[in-house]
Amino acid sequence: MNAAPVEMWDGLLGTLHGLIAVSDTAIILYFLAINTGYLVLILLALGELVRRVRRAPFAGYEDAATSPFTPPISVIMPAYNEAAGITEAVRAMLLLHYPVLEVIVVDDGSTDGTLEALTDAFGLAEVDHVVTEDVPVRGKVTSLHLPRGGPIPVVVARKANGGKADALNVGINLARYPLVCMVDADSILDSQALLAVAKPFGDDPLRVVATGGVVGIANGCTIEAGRVAEVHVPPDLLGRAQVVEYLRGFFLGRTGWSKIGGLLIIAGAFGLFRRDAVVAVGGMDPDCIGEDAELVVRLHRHLREQGLGHRDYRIVFVTEPISWSEAPSSLRVLGRQRRRWQRGLTEILLKHRRLIGNPRYGRVGLTALPFYVLFELMAPLVELAGLVLVPLGVLLGAVDTDFLLRFLLAAYAYAMVVSLVSVAVEEYAYHRFSRWRDVWGAFVGVVVENLGYRQFTAWWRLRGMWDALRGAPRVWGAMSRSGFGTTRRETEGGGRA
Repeated sequence: MNAAPVEMWDGLLGTLHGLIAVSDTAIILYFLAINTGYLVLILLALGELVRRVRRAPFAGYEDAATSPFTPPISVIMPAYNEAAGITEAVRAMLLLHYPVLEVIVVDDGSTDGTLEALTDAFGLAEVDHVVTEDVPVRGKVTSLHLPRGGPIPVVVARKANGGKADALNVGINLARYPLVCMVDADSILDSQALLAVAKPFGDDPLRVVATGGVVGIANGCTIEAGRVAEVHVPPDLLGRAQVVEYLRGFFLGRTGWSKIGGLLIIAGAFGLFRRDAVVAVGGMDPDCIGEDAELVVRLHRHLREQGLGHRDYRIVFVTEPISWSEAPSSLRVLGRQRRRWQRGLTEILLKHRRLIGNPRYGRVGLTALPFYVLFELMAPLVELAGLVLVPLGVLLGAVDTDFLLRFLLAAYAYAMVVSLVSVAVEEYAYHRFSRWRDVWGAFVGVVVENLGYRQFTAWWRLRGMWDALRGAPRVWGAMSRSGFGTTRRETEGGGRA
């Protein structure tokens, strides 16, 4: 009488064992595939970096800095409650090595005296204004301010609060020049950054639509007179893990995608665009929390739908210029950032889902977007599933323990090798770290990033994806920062491991 239930239970256990064994194998193979994908991108980037390093002595930046044919740039700087550092940020932009530029600060309804600080620093006076609406905006411009009778190329617009994307759209409408550069108010640019990021427009003016520059981590660096004087690895493990992540995924990964015409992300902290192209697609999307990447995908989509192939237009990642930003220094702030980033990615992929796997959109549709779905969108889900299913498989005896340990060791060793190659390639190309202990600090970051850091970020990224899928209210979240002044004092004080 009891034989049937026992047989049924044994059958269920056997099925469960089989499913867990298959799942564990699939998870391990997934991580091998994702690291292989990154390794391919790194190798593509290496070839491109070798070519650029060889050509660096002939870049012609000094000629471009004095040439009347260098296209002028409108630098757009959205600002919300940036009173503490906005005047230094604008001065630093005005001192960039570039022949003709204007700085447009869009005060997005600040409540901390941002406008007053700018008024005192640059002698601003309110002027009558008519702001064109080449791209739609939501927050009304309430006042426009210019320096009193001086030649300082600064424009300050105050508007009702509407978010960063809406502030950028106001800046696009105000821009007088054919190229618009979007930067964060708390970013630090190298002195030749604009010259380098504008060079592709001069070299290939008919095809280049947008360029993006490298975003580096300023934590631990020496900051002097609004410039990064010495590059160092952050002293804390969290910062070191982020340095490695930026090198592999943001620096070399984007260089590889740019090489094959599949670049999808230009960081909002530092991007240069043809104004007419941005206007043609309607400007920034205020309903997407990842508005910078969404603009790039929309540009690809628009140009492909105009009948252009990957050889007819170019969106380029430039490795020479650096925009330095302060990375999160606490798990709480990092969690907010990564949750927001993953939500933005999810919203972009949902909005442009018809491009995924569609041959009409060429390499973007057939290669880049599927890669982002499989290895960026799904990665946190697979990572966390592995943390549950792999130990469960061991406990239930569904997988051979010795084999699994060897396989996991090989998989994580492979991931670390990929990260180490990223550090080595960056050092070969630009040798930004001036001290050996910074290089060793990056190597420590390789270990931390693979054993602990990725698992934490996977949880936050999964929550960000869920926020997008359920349509949760869009909240930027407070991004508390230590400030570059503190970073500089820590560096001067030594104390590096």
